[in-house]
Amino acid sequence: MFNGKSLVSIAAALAGLLFGLDIGIIAGALPFITSDWQITTHQQEWVVSTMMLGATLGSISNGWLSSRLGRKFSLLGGGLLFAIGTIGCSLAVNIDMMLVFRVIQGFSIGIASYAAPLYLSEMSDKEVRGKRIAMYQVMVNVGIVLAFLSDTAFSISGNWRAMFAVLVIPAAILIISVWMMPKSPRWLASKGRMTEAKNILLSLRSDEKEANQEFTDIVASLKVKESGFSLFKINRNFRRSVALGVVLQFMQQFTGMNILMYYSPTIFKMAGFDTHLEQMISTVFVGMAFVITTTIVARFTDSWGRKPALKVGFLIMGVGMFCLGGLLELIKAGHTGPMFGYLAVLMAVICIIGYAMSAAPMVWVLCSEIQPLKGRDFGIACSTTMNWISNMVLGATFLSLLNGIGTGNTFWLYAAFNIIFILVTIGFVPETKGVALERIEANLMSGAKLRNLGEHSPEQEPTKQPVHQN
Repeated sequence: MFNGKSLVSIAAALAGLLFGLDIGIIAGALPFITSDWQITTHQQEWVVSTMMLGATLGSISNGWLSSRLGRKFSLLGGGLLFAIGTIGCSLAVNIDMMLVFRVIQGFSIGIASYAAPLYLSEMSDKEVRGKRIAMYQVMVNVGIVLAFLSDTAFSISGNWRAMFAVLVIPAAILIISVWMMPKSPRWLASKGRMTEAKNILLSLRSDEKEANQEFTDIVASLKVKESGFSLFKINRNFRRSVALGVVLQFMQQFTGMNILMYYSPTIFKMAGFDTHLEQMISTVFVGMAFVITTTIVARFTDSWGRKPALKVGFLIMGVGMFCLGGLLELIKAGHTGPMFGYLAVLMAVICIIGYAMSAAPMVWVLCSEIQPLKGRDFGIACSTTMNWISNMVLGATFLSLLNGIGTGNTFWLYAAFNIIFILVTIGFVPETKGVALERIEANLMSGAKLRNLGEHSPEQEPTKQPVHQN
């Protein structure tokens, strides 16, 4: 029989798995959809990016859904919508029908990508909070690899409908597991259900004294009268944490790493791999690097720290993107030896390793940590919405950028973004490892600099505004 902790991990892992499956499946299906329906470059971009449009809409709705329905039932709704969208995509008879169901798929992923990290952050002990949320990202990556493997298997027959249809199985497992999940004690407390909240918290923590202290801290944080958008309007400190979350998610997407997921076969075709099977095998190598690196990093998230990992990761991604762009330019100029193609795959793998050890898990960890309890739904909804808006822009412009400014310039543009993100990390991102959520909130509301939010005794700037005033 699963206990509360097991159910939390299993359900959140399945939500991450669905997220990854949906990212990965389109990479293998897109060439066959293009061939069957003879769609244009812009229509290909929309097949990819309408999922992100749906996810953006889901993210915008998340603050309301999660606040009123709770994290548990938000995940349940996401699972049901994912199943509907997947079945619709597998049965689509034209591009318009495909786009509608891709939006529905995306809406479900927008819910899951918000609710699962939030749920994990509220349910986990502070000592393992980073690891738990990083494991969610591991499952995203596992889903991507499983999708790539499934795509490779079905690519022999070209059955892109089956590529979509198999996703119904994990969706059904998620729906069943969510029914058995405990509710978030922080959400219950915010609804005045104190006894139920305390009982669940005691069942999740091994130390009763620490659980009671955590419950006391939760109750204290609820004394802020305003919440959500009302708190955002009147409190500059909350506006700062929302802005930081939005910037972090923008940074995660504009590393350019998701184009290596959505368009891997296209990129490896430019690298000289002519057959779809060769392109998918190369894509699987990239996905495996993602999974292996994230799995290793997840074990050390709470000892390495968030900020050092981000700085090193952005540097690796910047160098990798620069080299990948240069190699593709050489191949385009006529250097067609197999070594250039293999080096291009290696550079893509290096880029993904940098992403998997830094922005992929750490941004989700930080965004779930820096928002105060009374504004957490609104704050994370804002940052998750930015994630999907940025994701949509990437998916909808990559092929156009290749045609417009050239292959090398496209990848060098993303390389430049990564170098800029190192400076932003140094100046504004806090180190939050091992710090209780209530401590981070206290630092934020007392006016501490953003980069000092994770300090136990931060050097704080005085603020003249109480929490509930502008």
